[in-house]
This record gives sequence, structure tokens and C-alpha cells, in this order.
Amino acid sequence: MFDTKEDRKKMDEVIQRFKDEMKKVRTGRAHPDMLSGIKVEAYGQFMPLNQVANVTAADATLLVVTPFDPSTIQAIASAIRADQSLGLNPADDGRVVRVPIPALTEERRKEIVKTASTKVENAKVALRNIREDARKAIKIATELSEDVKKRAEKEIDDLTKEFNDKVDAEFKSKSEEIMKL
Repeated sequence: MFDTKEDRKKMDEVIQRFKDEMKKVRTGRAHPDMLSGIKVEAYGQFMPLNQVANVTAADATLLVVTPFDPSTIQAIASAIRADQSLGLNPADDGRVVRVPIPALTEERRKEIVKTASTKVENAKVALRNIREDARKAIKIATELSEDVKKRAEKEIDDLTKEFNDKVDAEFKSKSEEIMKL
């Protein structure tokens, strides 16, 4: 019998990556994961923000970034400002960087949902690639009978549909969160 455990594991990883990507999407409320994609030039190389500073949500409209080394404060503020997809304007007081999260307009909310939908498509493409790899493995498996191959293909298709539905559900939930005022 053809084993789909490995394919399920790969698809779980795609879903986890997708959920992590969705955490980075702005919803109008301050969340430390919004800045998880920021790379800061510190100590002569680019480092993830969480390796040079602590990020906390002071309230629903403000993130506070506390650098581990005060000499990196300018680089942190510049890196946050440079990420145009976030549209944030940080301010530093010499000790911490305050990042006010502006309220989202209806137009900006729709734009964010549209951007998030590209992440949905990327996740679905990754799932389809896993399905195609599994189908190729089934076709070249000479020890399997035709009936077993057909059942295995159906199992892979069902698995792909299940994970596509998970992606859609996660996106629907995130879209509603973004569009909520």
C-alpha cells in the first residue's frame, strides 16, 4: 500500500508556513509578529529584528521595540521605515523605538486582503506541487497494482483538497479580521 504520511507531513509544513505568513499581515491592531520580517543591519550584517531587539505591543495601536544594544536604535528605526509594505513610521527616543499603528482605511484594508490572497495562492501552489510529486511516485511504483495506484491517487487528491480547505478557512478568518473595523 502507498503511504501518504510523508505527504501529509509536507502539507502540514505548508499550512504552518502559511499561518506564519498570515501573522505578519496587518489587521489594524498592533501585534509583534507584524515586524517579524524586518531585517536590521547591525554589527556589519543583516539580522532578524528579534535578534537585536525585544518587540512588544503596548496597546492596540502601538508597538514598542526595545533594542538589546542602544547603538542599534537608528538602524532598527530605519529598517522598519524602509519596509514599505507595512507603511509604518517609527519614532525613537534614544532608548526605545515606538511604532504607532495607524488606523486602516477601507481602501487600505481591501489592498491588504488582496496582498494576502497572493500568499493563499502561493500556499495552494506548494500543495499542488506536493500532490504532483506524490502522483509521480505512485506512477513509477512498479510493485503496486493498478487498483492500489488508483486508490492512492484518490487519497492524495482528498488530502490535497483537505489542506486547500484549511488554507481557505485560514484566509477567510484573516480577511474578516482585516475588514472588521
